Amino acid sequence: MNVAEAVGTALTRLGVETVFGVVGSGNFHVTNALAAGGATFVAARHEGGAATMADAYARVSGGLGVVSVHQGPGLTNAVTGITEAAKSRTPLLVLAGEVAASAVRSNFRIDQAAIAAAVGAVAERVHSPETALADVARACRTAVAQRRTVLLGLPLDVQAAEHPGPVVIPANKPLAAPVPLLPVPPPAAIARLADALAAAERPVFIAGRGARLSAAAEPLRELGERCGALLATSAVARGLFGGDPFDLDVSGGFATPVAGELISGADLLVGWGCSLNMWTMRHGSLVGEGAKVVQIDVEAEALGAHLPVDLSLIGDAAETARLADAELAARGHASAGYRSAEVAKRLTHEGRWRDQAYKDESDDEHIDPRTLSIALDDLLPEDRTVAVDSGNFMGYPAMFLAVPDADGLVFTQSFQSIGLGLATAIGAAVARPGRLTVAALGDGGALMAIAELETAVRLGLGLLVVIYDDEAYGAEVHHFGPDGHPLDTVTFPPADLAAIARGFGCAAVTVRDRAGLGAVEEWLAGPRDRPMVVDAKVTRHQAAWWLEEAFRGH
Repeated sequence: MNVAEAVGTALTRLGVETVFGVVGSGNFHVTNALAAGGATFVAARHEGGAATMADAYARVSGGLGVVSVHQGPGLTNAVTGITEAAKSRTPLLVLAGEVAASAVRSNFRIDQAAIAAAVGAVAERVHSPETALADVARACRTAVAQRRTVLLGLPLDVQAAEHPGPVVIPANKPLAAPVPLLPVPPPAAIARLADALAAAERPVFIAGRGARLSAAAEPLRELGERCGALLATSAVARGLFGGDPFDLDVSGGFATPVAGELISGADLLVGWGCSLNMWTMRHGSLVGEGAKVVQIDVEAEALGAHLPVDLSLIGDAAETARLADAELAARGHASAGYRSAEVAKRLTHEGRWRDQAYKDESDDEHIDPRTLSIALDDLLPEDRTVAVDSGNFMGYPAMFLAVPDADGLVFTQSFQSIGLGLATAIGAAVARPGRLTVAALGDGGALMAIAELETAVRLGLGLLVVIYDDEAYGAEVHHFGPDGHPLDTVTFPPADLAAIARGFGCAAVTVRDRAGLGAVEEWLAGPRDRPMVVDAKVTRHQAAWWLEEAFRGH
């Protein structure tokens, strides 16, 4: 057995079940070894798509994502997807071939470790046949325990060398298992948090990715009920408090008017595993005058990184919430706080974007994206996963399509790259095949990633791909157009995206009004054995209201 075979075998024994990638000579043997060991290999059409599929798979499955790529260009093709994963703290293992140290003139030679460091990933390497298994174990442990994206270089000469012994991995301790609960704040810090909660009259909790990962929904619901807090999330944790009468849904640029009003009216804002960044807090404008800000996170460097905070605690969101609830219970504290009958009534009648009145701007050739999204929301089954690409359109599916829980929205937006949405949806669909997965894309992002439609067809995925087609890079149109700048570089002639999709083997329809969605309804009825692509020709004369926040961050 050579080292490549030993590495692949070790990874399957560690619990790796699914691998995404594009195979070249540099990762051929390790990928085959993974498949021989029982892992499912999902072949993408581009390494960027493969990396994003693995990222989404990890987010939805809760385990370790794995992507396999060729050295040099295979890795550079994947860099955007790797960067998104690294910025999102996705536990992702990138298996990349690497030229031998002696191959100084190889066309494939690049400083792969420097690339990893440049995008926020951790660089590791299989150094020798003798250390190979330890190197693999260390890379997996870093990815899972620290929630990091790890690039594991596999030098070709080391891969080809004979492995010196059997592949011995403790079968009862797979490194892909969930991370144990992290330490919690000391009693004195919990007491200070309890003091702040007890003193607040209008508290609001904002839960982020960290709260979602620590399964903090129920502890936060219980603590919120005790102190009268309203509940909100960042976009990536949307759905965490679904069904709660005091759920504000998303805080920030996607917040409904009533949610924005109530959050800015809070006298205490508590971020639970949430960075409280410009998106979630609208550049701080959601922090009302005199409001105190508390932040709880497992990472010290996250505390106060985006907003000044009055109290910061290092700790796991779920366990910290339980301890704070116990402290308040011991004090005999219970308060209605911000939870009034009037607030509950407003959230019932105004709490969803579809409850907001709007002027339907559809015309004979185009459908208003709000009208489209609401109609889709009515058609789709409740048990769904929504994967959203980046762009001017992104708020419509993110806000108007309901999600059933905190796993229902897969939001690969940490790097703000367009073109990731289709691969995100494929990875999510592979991780959770029992749910309908909806890929919401703009036409620009769809065309960047169009080759992965073949991957979805080949896998037989019942994927619904909705393209909000405004024949432009809409963000730039609406940002620069009002100032009179020429827009020839960001507008395009009409394209028959439905015909392109049929060429890949998808079912497809062009939609210009509600009636056009009849074909989607028929597809939803079954058997859903191939993707359905909806080329929705949407109006583009209205700028998305979240764009101002986006461009303020540039």
